[in-house]
Amino acid sequence: MKQLLIKNISLLASPLYDGGWLEIKDGVLVTERNLIVFIGSAKTFAVWQKENKIDFDKVIDASGTVVLPGFINGHHHLYQSLTRAIGTGEGKSLFDWLKFLYPIWGRLTPEAVYTSAKLALIELVMSGATTVADHLYIFPNGTSIADEIRAAQEVGVRFHPTRGSMSLGESKGGLPPDYLVEDENYILQDSLKMIEEFHNPDKFSMLRVGLAPCSPFSVTADLMEQSAFLARSFRNVHLHTHLAETIDENQFCLDMFGKRPLEYVAELGWQGDDVWFAHMVHPDDKEIEHLAAHRSGVCHCPSSNMILASGIAPIRQMLDTGVKVGLGVDGSASNDGNHMLAEARQAMLLQRVGWPGFVSSADRFSAREALELATIGGAKMLGRDDIGRLEVGKAADFIAFRIDDIAHAGGQADLLASLLTCAPTSVWLSVINAEIIVEDGQFLGADINLLVEKHNKISHKLITG
Repeated sequence: MKQLLIKNISLLASPLYDGGWLEIKDGVLVTERNLIVFIGSAKTFAVWQKENKIDFDKVIDASGTVVLPGFINGHHHLYQSLTRAIGTGEGKSLFDWLKFLYPIWGRLTPEAVYTSAKLALIELVMSGATTVADHLYIFPNGTSIADEIRAAQEVGVRFHPTRGSMSLGESKGGLPPDYLVEDENYILQDSLKMIEEFHNPDKFSMLRVGLAPCSPFSVTADLMEQSAFLARSFRNVHLHTHLAETIDENQFCLDMFGKRPLEYVAELGWQGDDVWFAHMVHPDDKEIEHLAAHRSGVCHCPSSNMILASGIAPIRQMLDTGVKVGLGVDGSASNDGNHMLAEARQAMLLQRVGWPGFVSSADRFSAREALELATIGGAKMLGRDDIGRLEVGKAADFIAFRIDDIAHAGGQADLLASLLTCAPTSVWLSVINAEIIVEDGQFLGADINLLVEKHNKISHKLITG
């Protein structure tokens, strides 16, 4: 799309870099090629148009909508859409849930990874995501992050796949079964191959590869160190892992290494602004200060933390201390949904409930703060200054939700907050890299019914063996 005009926007809203929100009624947004070139009111647009005299390739009337920057999903396991509702309904905790599912995931194939990724990415896009970071750490039967990269390119999403890994099997004190771990030399060789083949470090990149040893209980210290060294041999290859997700994990690290999880990985080089951790449900005050001081990011996954009974991450305290915090839906099998707007709502509600030792308060986390996690917070966490805001010169990634429907009736006093305080809905419009991906509430790039049918056949075969 060379020139795209979005007009008559009921509310055009964007977080500002250093706090607060830009909120424009009767807004207008213009893109040219892959960039935002104008953002403002209808009145200021009339002046701008006289000066620029652009003939637009497409004009969209966005009356009755709120337009926002595209959401950034900072942590996911796309393949897990194949195993939703297994164990989560029974109330299994993280370690028991993982042990239950490892044998099923061990039957994954390249086609299963590709199909599940495509389905989950479309579901995410329909919920507002325009950028997705994924963590694939299990590679049976010739599977590869290349399988999900193919799916992401077909969907049109901005993608941050991370080459995960597990090398510490049960026989060596780890959690995963021995038959699912990989040789560490192979892991590093394949990580290098994925970076060289797919990684684009440039501004406005649609594809950036990261390295992501799975967790302290599934890899060795040497692999953590070597992965950090390899990543830092390239530009904008970031590091990612699960950390401090449960009390059991904290105790595992104390028993195994004599250190809490953050201290353990920090000594292996895992600190700095090129590192982001998933979960961080159980940090202490000193560790929160460490995260802020070293500019390391945290991806908050509230629904997953609740369904696996992991706990409530102290996000309010992290933000007040200066930690970079983004939002993630986590794996589709530890959330059972891929809905970014619903996840932002969950983050808002959960922080109001609080965590042990915290006095709950309804004014402790606002709707706008939750939306910041999903936008500017995610951009900072991933080390990107080209997404996460609506601003001239930024990437043309934006979404629109209808607020003139039944779900938002009576919520006109605060249109932006109503997106979270009212029932979460799907996007009416999604534009990624200036390409229209969703229009009039319909995903344009695939037959979703056929994809669901194919996905469910693969899921059934995977689960039944």
